Amino acid sequence: MDKKHHVVVVGGGFGGLACVRDLKGDNLRITLVDSRNHHLFQPLLYQVATSILPTSEIAWPLRHLLRDRPEVETLMAEVTGVDAATQTLRFEDGGSIHYDTLVLATGARHSYFGHDDWETAAPGLKTLEDATAIRRRMLSAFEAAERSTDPQERAALLTFAVVGAGPTGVELVGIIAELAQRILPREFRHIDTREARVMLVEAGPRVLAAFPEDLSAYTKQALEKLGVEVLCGTAVTACDEDAITIGDARIPARTSIWAAGVKASRAAQWLDVEGDRAGRVPVGSDLTVAGHPEIFVIGDTAAVTNVDGKPVPGVAPAAKQQGEYVARLLAHRICGKSAPGPFRYRHKGSLATIGRKAAVADFGRIKLKGTLAWWVWGLAHIYFLIGTRNRVAVVWSWFWSHTTGQSSARLITQGKQGLAVPKAPSME
Repeated sequence: MDKKHHVVVVGGGFGGLACVRDLKGDNLRITLVDSRNHHLFQPLLYQVATSILPTSEIAWPLRHLLRDRPEVETLMAEVTGVDAATQTLRFEDGGSIHYDTLVLATGARHSYFGHDDWETAAPGLKTLEDATAIRRRMLSAFEAAERSTDPQERAALLTFAVVGAGPTGVELVGIIAELAQRILPREFRHIDTREARVMLVEAGPRVLAAFPEDLSAYTKQALEKLGVEVLCGTAVTACDEDAITIGDARIPARTSIWAAGVKASRAAQWLDVEGDRAGRVPVGSDLTVAGHPEIFVIGDTAAVTNVDGKPVPGVAPAAKQQGEYVARLLAHRICGKSAPGPFRYRHKGSLATIGRKAAVADFGRIKLKGTLAWWVWGLAHIYFLIGTRNRVAVVWSWFWSHTTGQSSARLITQGKQGLAVPKAPSME
């Protein structure tokens, strides 16, 4: 009989992978379960959606990353439930697996605040599939506009609306504006891509609400300099394939992207506990579920309160720190040592890029903006990429894209966009 302590980690994102990587010991058996076969570097996902980077440069097979860990088994499976009484994890295909310790790091998806029917018209950005769908939608809009002879239809095709002015929304509109203003104009013959209308819609009073007000103001000015219409204090009231309604104004727009909110995975339902407003599982200071010291919940799935009483943000560094903490706590627990103390989140700064050569950075007492912040942003992201090859590949892609305006990732692949392709203009 295998007497090794079996730890099952669900989710191969930042938190889950950090936990698996730090959790080591001869008396351990580890199983990593994920519905996909890859780890995704989400901070650069918007660059796949906007054709700057190919998918292969921000995602890596989990089996490859853990190939030198014989005690780690990787399973590709969709989790549908947890039986805490029997310590069993259930899968969609009817299978199951027993655990001694369970770590749920299942992340989050986009939230439409009760309007889930808007998702088809305004997809969110959380997975590679989301990114390639958005890229296809965006590039196909330019292609359809090139063939359209109807001025109103062409204007709708060249209108791009991003909802939500957090870092993802800001980064998306910045790159879309760069594409329309600087990269694409020489490639089309019947349209001027510089006439594209790029809108950033935010229900709150300002962009990048989590940043200091001066950096928020700089970001708004930088986006407007790129040609982005920044609409703050205005909420989306309707959204369909043809238009987006902001307040009472219906604006024809064939490409809308949702970056306004997130909701946690169904982990709270699996555990039969009441989640918070975003569906996150409340956890204690040791990241365990009340009454179940063998179940940990981390990352975007968990509602965590820091030692200072403030909520821990749902960002990649927080998820990684939580994964590392759980690994350390389990190592102490299995060896019979005292617990390492409560989880303590250490904020290392916030970054957001605006187009190609501007960004903002908030490190508390130190605040940066402009080109210097952009270099800091780039170096930070390169540092956290996995493997030297990937770092070199991303640097080369950025250099090539920024100096030539060309990108091999600007391809329309993986299915049809769904936009009606208008009749081509007559050629004389």
